[in-house]
Amino acid sequence: MSLLIKNGEIVTPDSRYVADIWCEEETITRIDRDLAAPAGAEVIDAAGKYVFPGFIDPHTHIYLPFMGTHAKDTYETGSKAALIGGTTTFFDMCCPSRAEEPLADGFEVWNAQSAGKSACDYSYHMGVTKFDDATEGQLREIVKRGVGSFKIFLAYKGAFGIDDGELYRTLKLAKELGVVVCAHCENETLVAELQKELLAAGVTGPEGHHDSRPPAVEAEGVHHLMTFAGLTGANIYIVHLSCEEALRKAIEARLSGVNVFVETLIQYLVIDKTYAERPDFEGAKYVMSPPLRDARNQDVLWHGLKTGLVNTVATDHAPFDFKGQKPMGRGDFTKIPNGIPALEDRMNLLYTHGVCAGRMDLQRFVDVGSTQAAKIFGLFPRKGAIQIGSDADLVVYDPAYRGRISAAAQTMNLDYSAFEGWEILGRPSVVTVRGEAAVRDGKFTGSVGRGRFLERAPNHF
Repeated sequence: MSLLIKNGEIVTPDSRYVADIWCEEETITRIDRDLAAPAGAEVIDAAGKYVFPGFIDPHTHIYLPFMGTHAKDTYETGSKAALIGGTTTFFDMCCPSRAEEPLADGFEVWNAQSAGKSACDYSYHMGVTKFDDATEGQLREIVKRGVGSFKIFLAYKGAFGIDDGELYRTLKLAKELGVVVCAHCENETLVAELQKELLAAGVTGPEGHHDSRPPAVEAEGVHHLMTFAGLTGANIYIVHLSCEEALRKAIEARLSGVNVFVETLIQYLVIDKTYAERPDFEGAKYVMSPPLRDARNQDVLWHGLKTGLVNTVATDHAPFDFKGQKPMGRGDFTKIPNGIPALEDRMNLLYTHGVCAGRMDLQRFVDVGSTQAAKIFGLFPRKGAIQIGSDADLVVYDPAYRGRISAAAQTMNLDYSAFEGWEILGRPSVVTVRGEAAVRDGKFTGSVGRGRFLERAPNHF
């Protein structure tokens, strides 16, 4: 299999230039001007277009048993949607239930869901949803099998959440092994108490979700974790950070010597809490945790991305149908399945509202959408780079494209779009996975099952 991409403007975090890219045996083998195509090679003319390294979503829930139901996507539908949006690698959260199964069994459940079913490459963050006498040995074995990061929850008490003793032991082991710990930061006790108070006061609709998890609750969760991180020396990646208060706590810890990375979500950058307050239960489409925040936080997060205070943009993709699943919480907002799906739309929205709006340049767009995740999670320069020897995961991006997001046209397997009717100013015209074109002009043309599980060694920062 050989591929030549000609005349495109190559964009990486540290360079922009026009050149051709020659790919063979799944990798980039030459970058130069005016390369000639050998007989039989596929040639893609990228004149007038950008060529980006394949984008990486560091936070998804493709398979997720949660809140009495299951996320709607499969590795087939989720990977197709990812590719159409330019994402060639995603990290799924492997989150076995605290009560129901050993971590090792949960790991095998996720493997059974993914094996032979993904059209793009993928890896896991291993959820540590308990830490009992068997956990340490299981985690050591899972790390040996190529999972170089953990996921912990300081929320969802009784389901995924861990207590402080378990938190300390997890971080100590992570430090020893050199893995990064991804963390959902909220104070679960405060959430539980506020939920009870709101329901008792008759606040039962989606609009109550935000006030049960206000910014102070998220900020306290970050502060709590940063104390433990400072004492253990663990490397921390805060997932889905949503507000100024939480970011300040993370930056204070970074200044004191904690090695902490920060992720935000495309949802927090472009929609705010008023969406979750829409009447007639429409707000349930926009319930996620941490919640959408007051719009003032958007400028803070955009500035954080531009200046490097925030490292990555993800989705926390968790698709639940508006008609069949979100109504589980009608009359009790605490039972609304959490999630605002965005896997297919992340990079087009980031380009439209970030690059085109002057909030970031193209090189930072690539950095926060691809390269930073590859570096933090041990995939660089195999992924997140356009250089000789890197996987030929490439996005030929057409900045002249104009279109609108629609649930009717999406590949994500659910019945609504959080961004219905929104205009996008550009989209991928060709997306390749290890040298094979998997998307052409918004249509999936690749091979289901070609995606590989990416084994990663601990990063040892």
